[in-house]
Amino acid sequence: MPRSQINGNFIDKTFSIVANILLRIIPTTSGEKEAFTYYRDGMSAQSEGNYAEALQNYYEAMRLEIDPYDRSYILYNIGLIHTSNGEHTKALEYYFRALERNPFLPQAFNNMAVICHYRGEQAIRQGDSEIAEAWFDQAAEYWKQAIALTPGNYIEAQNWLKITRRFE
Repeated sequence: MPRSQINGNFIDKTFSIVANILLRIIPTTSGEKEAFTYYRDGMSAQSEGNYAEALQNYYEAMRLEIDPYDRSYILYNIGLIHTSNGEHTKALEYYFRALERNPFLPQAFNNMAVICHYRGEQAIRQGDSEIAEAWFDQAAEYWKQAIALTPGNYIEAQNWLKITRRFE
């Protein structure tokens, strides 16, 4: 039984019902429907912190999904899991891959900036201010891209850019 049918969360159940209705009325291939089912089950597992199960579902969704836009969200969610697991290099790789397919994902740019900023802070703690500045500069570039896509969002990032004089 798919995870979406056994989840006890009201919001997840509601989402599953609406998604199932949409899958019936919107013309899609069986492969697209199956890919979406794996994606939905991946999101459900991810929301519960079951990252291994979520990754299995996302990888299966990637195998079946052909639409680059839809693939970008699967890749983004895989990046989120790697970020949560502290696997920042893998996370950056998946965010890059998501952005290759959909350059309008401000949340991917933001998450990449957060990772770069974190690495800059790590470099400061290790006493390497030159490396830290390079990471901070990279974070600034990613935040600028996120802000350009959604100007009203990422207020803290905008403030950091202004305070550090990286905002143009």
